[in-house]
Amino acid sequence: MAALATIEIATVAGRPDLDTDLVAAASGGDTAEVGDGYFLLVKNGHASASRTITIDTPGTVDGHAIANATLVVTTLDYGIIPLTNLFRGTTGRATITYSDAAANITIAVYKIGK
Repeated sequence: MAALATIEIATVAGRPDLDTDLVAAASGGDTAEVGDGYFLLVKNGHASASRTITIDTPGTVDGHAIANATLVVTTLDYGIIPLTNLFRGTTGRATITYSDAAANITIAVYKIGK
């Protein structure tokens, strides 16, 4: 698993170009910081197949496991997932995996500054 770097951004007016920060998703999965203001940006660059992003949800409620979070990103589209403390694993980071060994997926982790 690769540890994704967090990019801090200030709240901005207009439309920032977040594409410039995207990196290739690791075929074995990635980890990311979690907390208030953190989010994962995913771009599916595949022209004919959707990709599924899965974030482990390690907690339980009344002894029952919480289902992992998934996001399906359609062809040539983007997805955003807030990285809340719900996803904090034993390492203090979220564990992220991808369908199809991360083929054609680029990602970035952001934290919105104050």
